[in-house]
Amino acid sequence: MPRCKKVSRLENVPGIGVDRMGNAADAAQDPEMLRLENMDTDIPPPAIALEATRQGIGKDENNSYLPFFGQDVLRQAVINRISRINGLPYDWRSECIITAGGMSGILNCLLALIEPGDEVIVTDPVYAGIINRIRIAGGITKFVPLIPSSNGWRLDLEALKKAGSTKTKMVVMSPGFPSGISFNQQEWDAVAELCKKTDAWLLYDAALERIIYDNRPIIHPATLPDMRERTITVGAASKELRMIGWRIGWVVGPQAIMNDIGLVSISNVVCQTGISMAGVAAALNAQEKDGLKEALAIWQERRDVLMHELKDLPVMPPHAGWSLLMDASQLGMSSQELSQRLFEKSKIASTPMFGWGDQAVKYVRFVYANEPKERLIGIGAKIKKALK
Repeated sequence: MPRCKKVSRLENVPGIGVDRMGNAADAAQDPEMLRLENMDTDIPPPAIALEATRQGIGKDENNSYLPFFGQDVLRQAVINRISRINGLPYDWRSECIITAGGMSGILNCLLALIEPGDEVIVTDPVYAGIINRIRIAGGITKFVPLIPSSNGWRLDLEALKKAGSTKTKMVVMSPGFPSGISFNQQEWDAVAELCKKTDAWLLYDAALERIIYDNRPIIHPATLPDMRERTITVGAASKELRMIGWRIGWVVGPQAIMNDIGLVSISNVVCQTGISMAGVAAALNAQEKDGLKEALAIWQERRDVLMHELKDLPVMPPHAGWSLLMDASQLGMSSQELSQRLFEKSKIASTPMFGWGDQAVKYVRFVYANEPKERLIGIGAKIKKALK
C-alpha cells in the first residue's frame, strides 16, 4: 500500500465541522434533539418545481451529459432572474453556466481565475467551505473581520482597506452566511473600491441574496459603477427555492472569463443533474409564486423567537440568512466545548466554527431554518442548563 501522506493542498483544510455534528445527531436517533447544526430547511420547494421535476424524470433529454453548460431553459431563467434583481442585461449563451450546486461553481471560478499564491479576501467569519476551496485552488486567504454588536454585524472598513495588496486577485463576499450580515451601501461601495484599486475580481456568493429580514434592501454589487465587468455572481437553488437535493447552481459573469470557467466546469463535475434542471427553471420563472415571501415570514419569526430566548446570552442578531452565532469565549469556554455541552446536556446540535476564520473559532452556529418555532421555545433555558 502506498504511503498515506496528506498532500500539501489539504494541510490547511480541516473540514467544516457540520458533518461531525450532523453524524452525531443522526446517530443519537433522539426526536427531542434540536437540529440546529446544518443548513437544511423544513419548508418545501415550490409546488411548481416539484411537478416539473416529476414530469422530467422520464424524458430522454434529462438523461444526458449534454448540454455541458446547462439546458437553455434554465440558463435563460437564471439570467432573467438576475436581471430582475439588478436591472442589468446578460447574454445567457455566453455569460451563464449551470453548475452542480453553488459551491461547485465557486470552486470552478477559483480554479479558473487564481494562481497559487494569489490572495483572496474574505470576511471573518465566512463559510469554512469557501476557505477550503480557496486553499485547494492554491490561494491565500486574507481575512477581514466582521464587527459584532447588539445591532448585528458590520464590515470592518478600515481592515478592508488594509487587506488589499499587489497579490490580491479576488474578493469573495457571501452576505448572510454564516453571520447573518446584510451589507449596506457604504460597505458595498468600499468593497467595489477595493476591487477596482487592486484590479481584483469580485465573486459574489448570492445563494442567500433575497433572504433578508426587516425590509432591508437588496444591493447587487454589479450595479455599482464599473463593477459589472468584474463581478461574478454565483447562485444556487438550495436556499431561496429550498431545493437542496436538486444540486443546481449557476455562475453569471462577463463573457471574457466565462470560457475559462466553463473549461474548469467540464473538467470538474462535467455536467449538472439532468432531472433537476426543469424543476429549478420552473421555480425561477414562477417569480413571486416561488413561496419565498411566505418562507421569509416563517424564518424571520423563528429568528425572532430565538433572539428572545437568547436575549441574556452573547448572540448577535442576524439580518439575513438562516443562522445565528453565539460567542462561546464570553461564556468562558471554547466553541468546541460549548457545542459539546449543548449536545450532551441539552440535546442541542450546533456547529463549533473551527476553520471558519481567525475570529470565527470562538463562535457556535445555530441554524434556525429547520426547526419550527414551537420547538425553539424554551431553548434559552436548555442552554443555561448546559452552562451550569
